Parts: sequence; C-alpha cells; structure tokens
Amino acid sequence: MARLVAKIAVSAATYWLDKPYDYLIPEELAAAAVPGVRVHVPFSRGNRRTEGVLLAVSEESAVERPLKAILAVLDDAPVLTPDQLKLAYFMRERFFCTVYDAVRAMLPAGLWFDEEGRRRANDKTQEMARLLLSPEDASAAAQARRLRSPAQSAILEQLAAFEAIPTRELLLHAGAGRSPLKALEKAGLVELYQRETFRRVQIHVGQTEPLPLLSEEQRQAFEGIGARAESGESGAALLFGVTGSGKTSVYIHLIDRQLQRGKSVILLVPEIALTPQMIQTFSSHFGNEVAVLHSSLPIGERYDEWKRIRGGKAHVVIGTRSAVFAPCEYLGLLIIDEEQEETYKSENIPRYNARDVAKYRCARSGCLLLLGSATPELTSMYAARTGRYGFFKLENRYNEQALPRVEIVDMKRELRRGNGGSISTLLREEIETNLSRGEQSILFINRRGANRLVSCGECGFTYRCPRCSVSLTYHSVSDRLICHYCGFSRRPDEACPVCGGTLRRIGAGTQMVETELKELFPDTAILRMDTDTVTPAGSHEKLLDRFREENIPIMVGTQMVTKGLNFENVTLVGVISADQSLYAGDYRAGERTFSLITQVVGRSGRGAKPGRAVIQTFTPDNEIIVQAARQDYEAFYDSELELRRLQNTPPFSELLAVTVSGMNEDHVVRACRALRQRLEALKADSGARILGPAPLAVARVNNRYRYRVMIYASRAQGLRALVASVVMEACRDKRFADVSIWADNDPTD
Repeated sequence: MARLVAKIAVSAATYWLDKPYDYLIPEELAAAAVPGVRVHVPFSRGNRRTEGVLLAVSEESAVERPLKAILAVLDDAPVLTPDQLKLAYFMRERFFCTVYDAVRAMLPAGLWFDEEGRRRANDKTQEMARLLLSPEDASAAAQARRLRSPAQSAILEQLAAFEAIPTRELLLHAGAGRSPLKALEKAGLVELYQRETFRRVQIHVGQTEPLPLLSEEQRQAFEGIGARAESGESGAALLFGVTGSGKTSVYIHLIDRQLQRGKSVILLVPEIALTPQMIQTFSSHFGNEVAVLHSSLPIGERYDEWKRIRGGKAHVVIGTRSAVFAPCEYLGLLIIDEEQEETYKSENIPRYNARDVAKYRCARSGCLLLLGSATPELTSMYAARTGRYGFFKLENRYNEQALPRVEIVDMKRELRRGNGGSISTLLREEIETNLSRGEQSILFINRRGANRLVSCGECGFTYRCPRCSVSLTYHSVSDRLICHYCGFSRRPDEACPVCGGTLRRIGAGTQMVETELKELFPDTAILRMDTDTVTPAGSHEKLLDRFREENIPIMVGTQMVTKGLNFENVTLVGVISADQSLYAGDYRAGERTFSLITQVVGRSGRGAKPGRAVIQTFTPDNEIIVQAARQDYEAFYDSELELRRLQNTPPFSELLAVTVSGMNEDHVVRACRALRQRLEALKADSGARILGPAPLAVARVNNRYRYRVMIYASRAQGLRALVASVVMEACRDKRFADVSIWADNDPTD
C-alpha cells in the first residue's frame, strides 16, 4: 500500500507559521483519516500533542525530512464539508487569521474538547420501547397476561396503541415498574433502544399560522427579490424600507418560497435581544423548520441545533453573526437584517465580517444575499445605486400610519431655564400624556451606569482607570466607579483626594435617567435594559416579555432598544443625548448617529396609534440630527456621500489596518514606524495611502498601548497579501518580541 500523507492545519501554529503541515497516515487510521476530521498530531521539536484539522490527503510530500505520523483521529465522520474547508482558506486570506482559527469560528463550542480530552457537549439520547410483533398480536398477548401479570398487560396495551414510545412515558401511562418491561424484553415481545433527541430552544407550538398579507408595495418587493433568488445566479440585493414598513413580512414570504423549492435560508439579526421576537414570529409560520444559533444558548442546545441543521431537520436558521456559518446543505437565500450594524463584525480572532462571509457563501452556492435596513450602510446603498446590488424600496409603513412626529429640544435652552437634569420639560410633558392614556414610552441613552465621570469642581480632578486611558463611570446601584473596558472598580472618596474639594457627578447614563424618572414619576413602573440588566442568558427575553405583558409604562435602554422591537402600545420615544456618538472622531460617526436616532424613533407608533418622538441635543442645528428627525435618509445619504468622497473613505476606498499592542508605549510606536516604512517600501505603484502610526481612540486598555497604521486603497484585494507578508515578517522579528501585531479589514474601533 502506498503511503498516505495528510495536509493538516495545526492549532498550535501561530499566524506567521500557519501552513498545511504534512503528516503520515498510519495504516490503521487510513479509513478514518479523511478531509474534514480533527486529529491529534505531534507538533514542534518537543512533539507536543496538538489538535489539528485534516485538510487533504495525497500520496506525495514536498518535505524531505522524515514525516511524523498522526496519533489519533478524533471524529467518527467529517465535521467539515469540502465547501467549509474552502471557506476556511478564504477566511485566512481575507481576515488575516489561521485556518484553524477559521474552523473554530465555524463549529459550535460543544463539538470541541476540554483539557481532559472529553467533548464539551455529548449527544443526548432517550430510551425508547417498541413492539416486536403486530399491534393485533400485542393486544392478544396483553389479554393473555391480564390475570397473571397486569403490569405486563398494561405495557403491551400501551404499545399496541403507540407501537413506539419513550420508556419513561410508557411506564408512567401503564402505571408499571421497570421489571415487567425487562421481562417483556427478555421474552422477545419488546425491544428497548436509544433514540437521539435534541435539546431545543423554546419555539412556537401548535398549528402554524398563515403567511401575513402583503401590501401592494410589499408584494412588488417580494416578487422582484423572489425572481432574483430563483434565478440560480449569485448576487446581492438591498431592501430599503422605512421603520415599520413590514420588511419582516417580505422575509417570511421569501423564506416560504425557498422552502417550497427544497432550499434552506439563513436569517441574521444584529442583537441577541432581537432573536426572541424573531423566533416567535418565524416559528409561528414554519414550526420545527426553525433552528436558532447564537452565543447565549447553552452549549448543549447550540450543539444540537447545529446537528439539526447539518442533518437536514431544520431549514430556516435564525441567529446572530456566527449563524452565517450554519451548515445548510442547499442554501437558497441568506438575509442580513439591520445590515448596517457593527455587531456583524467580530473584534476577536478571527476578525471576520459576517457580510463578507455571506457574500462568499452566496457566490459558492449560487444564491441571493439580501440586505435589509431602514438606514442601510452607505457602502451598501452606493452599491445599490450604482447597479452592483439589486434595489427594492418600501416607502410606507404597513399600517399606513405616518412616521412619528419628531421635535428637537435644545438642551442649552433647558440649562438657561434652570433644568440641569436629563429629562427636558417637553419630554416630561409627553411622558405625562402617555401615562394618562395608558400608552408606553421608550427612552434611549447610549451609556450605561449613572454618571459619565466624577470630577472635582475646584481643581478639576477626575477618576481615571489606572489600566486604561478612560475615565471611570459611576454606577449608583453598587456605589462604585467602574471601567467599562477592563472591569477595574473602586469606591469614590467622600471628597477630592487631591484638594479636598467637593466631588460632582457629571453626565448621565441609564441608571441616572432611571433615577430621575423615579423622582418625576414615583408611582410609575420603570424598566431598564442595558448590559448590566441582561447579563444572564435569556434575561433580555424576560425583560421584553415583562414590558409587553405587564404594559410597563417606561423602558430606558441603550442600543438594545433602538432596533427590531415591535410594541404596538409604544407611542413615544425619547432620545436623551443625541450628540453622544456624533463627535467620536471616526469617519462613521455621522452614519452611526443618524442610524441610531432613526431606528429608535421608528419604535414609536408601530400600531394603530400615532407616534411621537423627542430628540434632546446641545446642537439642534446639526445637519445629521435634523435629517434624522425628518427620517430623511436620502438627504443624509447625499450629504454624507459627498463628505466621504472628499475624505476618500469607503465606498470610495477600502481600508486595511495594522495594529500593534504592547505594555511599553515606546516599543509599540517603534514597531508601528517600522511597519509603515516596510509598507511604504513595498506598496510600489498601488496608489495606496498609508497613514500613521496613530493611537486608537482609547490608546491604552488593560495596561496595553494600542497604535495603528492605516492603508487606504481603491481596491484592497491586491494589498492583502502584501500586508500579510509584512505582518508575518514583523512577528518573526526578535526586535518586536514584546508586542502583538495583527492586521484587520476596515476596523470598527
């Protein structure tokens, strides 16, 4: 037998050492060692036992030295398909990660092994009992045993009715113990066996509901998108619809059509908080066809949902960013809802963008990528306007209601009138009106905690994190100052530790707004929704259910309340501090602010009652805030696009970044300068602009300084290999041994 050589991606190989490593396949493992399985191999000079993924098998090797052999095959069958292995290669080239990093992102956590070599989630089985004779013969046997063994008789009668039933239920219904059942098994009348069962997310049970009726505008969008989805050609389309226009109803009809064609659909949502409503909506129409994937699921449930999808038992996948890797065999449509959200970009290795992965999967599957939003990302709208994407528009709300009436409040004027609180006079009056009508209100402020900082009014001292270059945020519930980057916390002093002056609390967060509301409306129930209140798995769902079912008058929240929520009794939205994200120093700051305000205003008036909104700002004449108040995306798009053209930022260029992090700031800056010089020397005639080094917006996090070099290019594809080679070269350079270096596409921080 000719020797077989396996090409293996090894987990211990760092990015600059990543490549397929050649290993011999022992004869006893030849049948099991196939592409897509995980293996144990000896790696490095110490032959450390290391996990790897088998990528390919051949009979040749270019390695001249003797090859090491595979130690063990860990999977009974491949956990990765050939298409998934190709996707891992794509991610390596696109997102500057190792093949193994890409594989880890694709597979559920329950499929991996702990330190003792045990899989983190085991297959769940259920003991079943079934007849080994016909129901008629079983009834006769039951009659014959009625006097001699009533328990055996009762078991046979139950099985004659059901033929196969879980043994626990069988014994419960028959009122029998296990001994009579084992006696029937020994007599050859009953067989006991194990059946695989799945740990499931709670979904709709009962009769499925009919598909929602479409308006004429929705029907036209559905027919146009459906025709593209059924063309058999890959591509992308943008569904641009005002808040409340019924994009979800269009998704439901598109999914139904794909299921009729025997295809699967993946629907991505940006926040875990949105999945409960989505699950409820889609499972009411598609029942057990729906599978759910997101990071808050228990390991066992996530693993079982992955198995259901892979086994073809579920064809509609709903989830957050990582659901883009769902192992659907016949993918017919991939939908990204609220496509403008930054949560689709991972900030951990691998730093992938779900939209880029979706584009690749759609290109490989010959299916359609549908992007949906009321405030599309500028690059997506530009692609639609220039003909690269299909373009479909919903201009009216489904219920024919007008968009919310919006008023802008100048908070400088409120200060001059002696109102130094977070709630303006107008917003307070509007909340009072809602309370008298029994209607609900949502207030949005994009900062958790009570106060942005604690400062001395005499010497200007502020509490800063000793490990990060940020101020500490005061949390009134715990009476502690907390860093939202590294978690450092401490109690505030009674007086200024520098001069002994009086400490003042400046700026507001969700806790402070909640406190002010309780003072203004002491007998009113108030719900707060931020990362401090939704940390436990499933708590976001409980909060939203409480808000709806208990008709709680006021909900205060961060970005979690700005998108996807649909409460018919919400008729008022308040934006507490519209300026908060406007001056972030990022070219996307205006786009983020417009999107946040537009999305949260759109939560109002989604039922039969008209909606209102109040936007509080210190810059009431700012063009972006005025455009958001008018819900005028077209005007925003035109003005922002011209600004991007002048700045030569996306969509007129692509961005690559090389980031350096380390404990010594001088070493970090020195490494950044060396990287820039190397990039300048190699870029040749690419036309790329290289800027930096420059510190990130938060330059130090957990005692590590962070600096970055940015590369702007008309097309980044040709530069990625160059940037990758420079990063690998720097990582091998002993001068930079004490710093971390990585590359990224279009970073969001």
